[in-house]
Amino acid sequence: MNATLSLASILAEPARRRPDHIALIEGEQRISFTDLWRQAREQAAALIARGIRPGDRVALMGPNTADFPRAYFAILAAGATVVPVHLLLTADEAEYVLRDSDAKLLICHDMVAAVGGEAAKRVGIDSVSPKDLTGEAIPAFVSRDPLDTAVVFYTSGTTGRPKGAELSHLNMVMCATVNAFDANEVHRDDIALGALPLFHVFGQTVSMNSHWRVGATLVLLPRFDAAQAIELMVAENVNTFHGVPTMYHGLLDAAKSAVALPKFKLCISGGAAMPVVLIEEFERTFGAHVLEGYGLSETSPTATVNQPQLGVRAGTVGHPVWGVDVEIAAADVRDRIELLPADTIGEVVVRGHNVFGGYTGKPEATAEVMVDGWFRTGDLGIKDADGYLRIVDRIKEMIIRGGFNVYPTEVEAALLRHPNIAQVAVIGVPDENYGEEILAVVVPSGPLTAEEVIEYAKEHVARYKYPRRVDFVTELPLGPTHKILKRELKQRYV
Repeated sequence: MNATLSLASILAEPARRRPDHIALIEGEQRISFTDLWRQAREQAAALIARGIRPGDRVALMGPNTADFPRAYFAILAAGATVVPVHLLLTADEAEYVLRDSDAKLLICHDMVAAVGGEAAKRVGIDSVSPKDLTGEAIPAFVSRDPLDTAVVFYTSGTTGRPKGAELSHLNMVMCATVNAFDANEVHRDDIALGALPLFHVFGQTVSMNSHWRVGATLVLLPRFDAAQAIELMVAENVNTFHGVPTMYHGLLDAAKSAVALPKFKLCISGGAAMPVVLIEEFERTFGAHVLEGYGLSETSPTATVNQPQLGVRAGTVGHPVWGVDVEIAAADVRDRIELLPADTIGEVVVRGHNVFGGYTGKPEATAEVMVDGWFRTGDLGIKDADGYLRIVDRIKEMIIRGGFNVYPTEVEAALLRHPNIAQVAVIGVPDENYGEEILAVVVPSGPLTAEEVIEYAKEHVARYKYPRRVDFVTELPLGPTHKILKRELKQRYV
């Protein structure tokens, strides 16, 4: 008998085990697990009536409202594959995702109906609002093979067109399970804030799927605003927060004028390196430890995280999660994986149940990153003798100034300790003498001059690492997860 497994179980199981427990809170809505699962099966019936069959790709475009998880699990219940579409794409960009993924239908929230509808029209498929998907609930979800593709995430990448990373039902279920039960214990009565976009793998796996894996509650915030987030978390007794460093920075700013602060049990940071100074300040203000982790779309996403039972070390992204190996390999050896000893900088490589099956329609691109059973992440890291991993930087973002390697995250971490620097991004710009020069793009929090930034950097990093150029801005470009978009800065300055 063939084995079956479906990511739909993430919602189906708590609906059976905790039917009356609140699964989802959005505004005034309180939706139980049994009601949400019934609604998803009703939408699944509507999808099947529209001709959606097992293995078909159905695109989903919308904000963090109840419509998203309802449609997400409807697609899975029908046996189809979810293709989340970035909420901020243009019609041209959305068209590319629909065409490249071979989507058969687009489920599109009303707020982005114009963009989504135009993209779907160009591809020749229907675009339907979630509220228009109604039918008599199917009795159970459609069976799938564990290695069938459950979700296709389109990676932003640093160059070229995005690629669709195909994650299987096994990838997604295992990653949610390991996050919930092994990496950091999630309890069934926990309440998490769903502020990370659900169309992104971080928000989808770590916030939504991991918490519903144990039957816990998710509180949705359609658009992250730090002050609003604090008020909502206090009102709903949220004890778990997941975010990227800029979101933590926003919470710190908002805390200064907040009437009350949430009482956190668990805070997870990912998506970008979190400066130790930011962790320290957050812990002083909120009285909660921040556990930094690491992962990519291709790893479902969690590869490593600081795990209390293994020891927590600020400035690192902890140890590999259960069932996953993370090592350091020679970055300049491309045809094989040549593992390096402890305390040596190299490329981070990952293998395990979380690693994706490949890029949609791109076997050559898949072969470039999947070598000897390991996934090449494109990130530079160093693993110490105790097994803690520290991410140095993206290989493509490393600056080579006069033959010396400069890692922007190291310079950023040093600059962020200046009392009048709120945010900073360090990039390389072309230079006739040195090949690349170091530029610091700074968001100040007080009086500051370029000379002061440069002198401060000279005192805290090696002479070849400090920025020779400084530019001040009121804000840095942020992506949907509030991650700093360095590629936009490079387009601006280069």
